[in-house]
Parts: sequence; structure tokens; C-alpha cells
Amino acid sequence: MNMFRTAGSALEVQHRHERLRIEAWGKDSVRVRAAQFSIPTSSVGALDDVPEGTQDPVIKIEGDLAQLVHGEVTVEVTFSREQAYPEPLIRFLRTSTGEELLAESREHFWMPGSRVFQGNRAGAYEIHQQFKAYPDERLYGMGQRTHGRLNLKGLSLDLVQRNAEVNIPFVLSSRGYGLLWNMPGIGRAEFNDDVTRWTATQARGLDYWFTAAATPAGILSSYADATGHVPDLPEWASGFWQSKLRYLDQDELMGVAREHRRRELPMSVIVTDYFHWSAMGDYRFDEAEWPDPQAMVDELAGMGIELMVSIWPTVSPLSENFADYRDGGLLVGSDQGVEFHQTIQDKGMSTPLPLAFYDPTNPETREYVWGLVKQNYLDLGIRVFWLDACEPELNPAHPANLVLHAGPGAEVANIYPRDNARMFAEGMASAGQDPTVLLCRSAWAGSQRYGAAVWSGDIPATWLSLTQQVRAGLNIAISGIPWWTTDIGGFHGGDASDPAYQELMVRWFQFGVFCPLFRLHGDRDPRTPTSYAQTGGPNEVWAFGDEAYGIIADVLRLRERLRPYIHEHMAIASTTGLPPMRPLFVDHPGDPQAWHVEDEFMFGDSILVAPVTEPGATSRAVYLPAGHRWVDVRTRQVLEGGSTHVADAPITSIPVFVIDGSAVLESM
Repeated sequence: MNMFRTAGSALEVQHRHERLRIEAWGKDSVRVRAAQFSIPTSSVGALDDVPEGTQDPVIKIEGDLAQLVHGEVTVEVTFSREQAYPEPLIRFLRTSTGEELLAESREHFWMPGSRVFQGNRAGAYEIHQQFKAYPDERLYGMGQRTHGRLNLKGLSLDLVQRNAEVNIPFVLSSRGYGLLWNMPGIGRAEFNDDVTRWTATQARGLDYWFTAAATPAGILSSYADATGHVPDLPEWASGFWQSKLRYLDQDELMGVAREHRRRELPMSVIVTDYFHWSAMGDYRFDEAEWPDPQAMVDELAGMGIELMVSIWPTVSPLSENFADYRDGGLLVGSDQGVEFHQTIQDKGMSTPLPLAFYDPTNPETREYVWGLVKQNYLDLGIRVFWLDACEPELNPAHPANLVLHAGPGAEVANIYPRDNARMFAEGMASAGQDPTVLLCRSAWAGSQRYGAAVWSGDIPATWLSLTQQVRAGLNIAISGIPWWTTDIGGFHGGDASDPAYQELMVRWFQFGVFCPLFRLHGDRDPRTPTSYAQTGGPNEVWAFGDEAYGIIADVLRLRERLRPYIHEHMAIASTTGLPPMRPLFVDHPGDPQAWHVEDEFMFGDSILVAPVTEPGATSRAVYLPAGHRWVDVRTRQVLEGGSTHVADAPITSIPVFVIDGSAVLESM
């Protein structure tokens, strides 16, 4: 029996019960699927349609060797009959050089092989995909994590959504390829020294996407073509976003906005955080605390400020809409137990009680919830939405116990935040509105196409956390999310009157001004337990002492001057997939040292940023990539690239360098 055959423009392989399909999927890219008996006919992953302009590959079959050539990717499938238990094995080569980029390896020389399907008696499988490991390989991406590493080599990562842990299973290799694990179920990725292994704990088939390009920018461009391009950033979104946990009522929020105006400080967005509602699931203002939201929105608009409202996917059993959610099948179900997956003390509760989650993978849920959002927010002129706790935040943290419209939680739970953003993007489009920014605590591959901006979750207010944020922001940028931000100052804690914390706040602001979105938020001391009564300590730019205020005010004005440059690079992100915040190696792939620098980054193509992440530091070492002369923004000294320099870092500034001759220097 001939195990190889062509099927249209795809190469198909049949060996025993396994079916393997390899097809062109975008420039220099292929999609690989495998399953027992037959390839699934549908997918809820990130690869909806073959990218436009995809050319047919060249397929050759000669005996026990099949080859698919598509641009710079050549896929070889070999079958060695010398093995005791032979199976087809895949190698990915660079077409122009014949260099091996990635190759499968067997889990054991005898059995099992490189693609392992272990049935669970329900038509699904635990699936393993194993590849060779390369000792000099460096790996980047995989969403946003708290491990504090840029290079992922040697790490083992859970494929699950958690607060501050955003699972986007895309990895970019220093060997010149990118790989998307197009499997939205719970699993694990292991980038070990001996093997690289991807695991899905439950799935119907294996599905991944592979691309090759001459540069990291080329890889990111093909990845955006495959999973979707981010919209162009709205003009208002590039300015300063003010937030705290939380403004208790309309008067408090408006007092902050008016004080910003009195001090002539720039502000683009101010936030009405959680518990502004009457009950979770109502999606409207509590009239007792927000008596005239239309007047609030109108006055803010007159100041040039957008109002952002927090929208959680939780539904209280006390909600006026709960019966509609329950009886309409709009809630996330449970494999075992009742349809409640979190506890919180919402309004009307004397103690924390169980809550449900709506199911955004259900089109009927998306229609129903958006109807409430449009009526109670959009029709007031509110067009910025904070999609908090959208992992979703489960208690207990058992995503495999969920049952969604899209499938069992074990197989599809990781797409929850993507489809949650999808609901708002589709709703805005149906209302004739331009794309907005959706501030999300989680994401999956393809979230960017819906205008998802990710922030790094409920992180500590510590120097270590600030250090981790630099790597987290760079890896999620590599993972396809160009819009990213942190809670400046950290979320958990921080005493605004403490000089030690004031130093951390200043350094975080100096980092944050060069992040894609520029946003202050946090639950400052004195803190109280989570409930509708909490508010958090002061978190306005004037709350951290006179010295800090002067520095922060200058940083806000710097951001205003940088906004034209930022929008220039946001437009590039929209058209090419190149994120504005990125590791040095993206712009300087030919400089070997650029692949090793983890605590600096490029902001656009001209600005190099070296954050200060240690208390008391007044200088730090900065590597300047080869091939350019660099200008120290503070001193205007010109330095040659390709070497490390010790740069001064007084409390008033962090080291920032601009490529000599760049026009953006005039703004800094």
C-alpha cells in the first residue's frame, strides 16, 4: 500500500490508523494535522482560513520519501523500514540552504514514536508531539509568563490560562522558524535539553503551524498573516490611562479628572473599575453611586478623556438577568457539579457566594451580552472596555471541568479570552463603530485581530516584579500581541507615602512610558479584602510625594511628545505584525549578542530602552547593537554600537538611546 498521496495541494500520509496532512498555509509556511482514522473537519483554533496569496506547493513522492516544497520551507516525510516499529517522521528544512530547522524525534527507539495518541475511551486522546532539541537554540514567545526569563530554552510551561500567565502557544526560534501549537486545550510545552515536547491532555487530533523566514520580523509577519492582524491603534489610546482600585462613585472619579485638568496634566483614559455595577451580569451602572453617567461621559469627552468600564464575565445568581443566562444555556457548564466556578462578595451578598461565567464561545451568548453592553454603556458614548478576569479566573482552578459551547474544557478552554474579546469586537462592528481597545487580562493566538490589549495581571509591587515585566512584555510581543501594558507600580500593595516605594513608582513610570500602552493602576495600601466595599489607597500621580510628582509629570509630557512616533509604529504593527516593543534581536538579528540581551528592548525602530530595575541604582550597563551609532538621549553623547557602555541613570531618567540621525530624538 502506498502511504503517500497528494490531495489537491496537500500531502497526505496514511500509516495504520494515523492520517497525516501537510499543506501550504501562508508564505513560507505550512500547517500540519494528524489524527487517528480521519482529520477533524472543524477547528476552534487560530487558523480559520488559508492566508490570501498562498501559492500551491511542489510535492514529490519517491518510494518511502515524500517532499513538500513551499517557498523557504521544505517538509520531508521519511519512512525507515529498518526500524522495528517504523513510522513516518517529519523534517523541516530551509529550502535555499538545505539546513535542518526542526525535526521530529521518537519518544523511544522502539515505541512510541514522535506523534503519540493515547485514547480516553471517549473519542479523544492525550496527544504528544516530540521534536529534536538543539543545544545552541534559543526560544522566545509562549505568551506572557511570570518566570522572569526571555529565553525559554530549558523551561517546561503549562498550557493553561491563569492570572498573569497568558498562554499563547507560539514560539520563535533562533534557528529561523516559528511554530504555533494550534491546540486550545490544556497541555504542556517542554523545551528541554534532550527533547522538545508538546502535549495536549485531551484532543481529537494534532494541529500545528510552522513557518520559516530570513529574519525574526519575517516570521512575525507570516504569523500575523496566519492568525490575524491587529487593528490600527485609535488616536486616543496612545496617551496616559489613569486608574486605581477603585473609584467608589461618580464624584470621586470626576474629582480626579478635574484635578488633572487643573494641573494641566495629560490624560486620555480614566477607569470605572469593578463593582460599579448593580450586580455581576447586569452590565450597567449602580444608580446609587453613578447617578448621571451620561453627564459624566459628556464632561470627560469635553476634556478629551475616554471613560473605560470594567466588565467581568461573571454572573451573580442575584443578577436581574440570571434566569435568562441560565435558561438560555448561556453559561459555562460543568462536567461535574453545578454551573458555578468562582466565589466573590458582590453587591447584595453578606458573604462571598458562588458565581457563574457566561460562555463567549456561544454565538447566542455573544449576542445577548453585547445587547446589554450596548444599551447600558455604548449608547452613553462609552467605547472602551476592560475585560477583566477573562482567563476565566476559576475557583477551584479546574478548567477541564468546564463545558463550553465550543467543546469540553479540556479541549478548548484556552480560547475563552479570545472569544470574549471577539464578542466586543463583533458588537462594535455591528453597531457601526470603529475598532476599540479591549484591555484583557488574558489572550490566545488570534486575540490581536479583535483589538485585545493585554496587561500583565495582578502582579506584586516589587522590584523583582518590575524586572519580570520587561521579559513578559517582550515575550508576549513575540507571541503576536502588539498592544501591551502593566499596572505601573504593580498591583498588589505599595505605600504611596513610603520613599522606598516612591522610587519604585518612578522607575516603573520611566519603563511604562515606553510600553505600547501607558497606564497607571494598583491596589495601594491600606488594602482591604476583595468585595464591593473595597477602594484601595491613593494612586494618582500627585500621591507619591513632591519629588516623584515632578519626575512623573515630566514623563507624562514625554509620552505626549512621543505619540506621533508611537502611532507610526502602531500602523506598522497593523500592516506587518511587527510589534512596537520588541527584543533587540528583532531589529538586529545579525548581531549575536542581541539574542542574549534580556533587560533592554527596542521601542520602534529607533529607540533603545534600558530600564532600571534595582533600588538605589544610579547607573547600569547597556549593550548597543552593532551596525549603528547611538545617541544617549540624556547627554547627547554619540557612541559606537557593538559594545557595552555604563550609562548614568539618575533618579530623573533611565538610559535611553536613539539611532544617530533619527528624527525622534527631537521629541525626547
